[in-house]
Amino acid sequence: MADSRTSRTSEGLGSASPAPAVTRAAAVMEALATSATGRLTLSDLARELGIPKSSTSNLLLALEEARLINRQGAEFTLGRKLVELGAAYLSRLDEVQEFYRYCEQAPTLSGETVRIAMLDGTNVIYLARYEGHPAVRLTSNIGDKMPVSLCAVGKALVARLHDHDIESMFPDDAALPVLTPKSLRTGAELKFQLNTIRAQGYAFEDEESTTGVVCLAVSVPTRGAHGPSLGLSVTALKATYSPEQGSLMVKELKELARSLGNPMG
Repeated sequence: MADSRTSRTSEGLGSASPAPAVTRAAAVMEALATSATGRLTLSDLARELGIPKSSTSNLLLALEEARLINRQGAEFTLGRKLVELGAAYLSRLDEVQEFYRYCEQAPTLSGETVRIAMLDGTNVIYLARYEGHPAVRLTSNIGDKMPVSLCAVGKALVARLHDHDIESMFPDDAALPVLTPKSLRTGAELKFQLNTIRAQGYAFEDEESTTGVVCLAVSVPTRGAHGPSLGLSVTALKATYSPEQGSLMVKELKELARSLGNPMG
């Protein structure tokens, strides 16, 4: 199969867009975000966009002036302006603000590490994290992506999808990413768990992404026809976790989920 980077037309990425410069600028930031090192050269980015170095250089200069990227020698990285924009986006999400307010006063969750995430294809993106348990800080940061099969919140969100959508995303023989000996390995294993999640109303992750850590999660009822697909999770240390503690966590997660999904009560 040909590499998509070498199969583009000579006009490059964005040639069919009503605003090619915007499309290319977005592609630059996406390339930097997904780069293994977070750094790419002018040549790397020109190859990624499929346009001449001169055009790429002008684009990078404009992004640098806007503080959306930084130049470090011959390489480029994402700029701090993106942090400001991301923070502004999150500050205007009512769900995130309510998330923090609830966690601060909840009897059980106030002492735990709690996160809110959004479904993004076969991944989740973490939007916010409440730090009530300093011992559990090895979990994902805000903005991180995680394959749905490796996390309780991902499985809780996928369990809401139609069976035919799940089947197209995860055929029985699909190989899933593995992080620990307990990680799910095939689409068939994931779908078996989804049946349990639907029956019990919450998802449980038992050391599947991090050894020594368990996680419980629920989905948030969708607000409106086009509302974001959100989920809530709480993380605990396996050594101190108990089913009784888990029941209290799930109870409060479901209360918070109802509040976020139906703010009028």
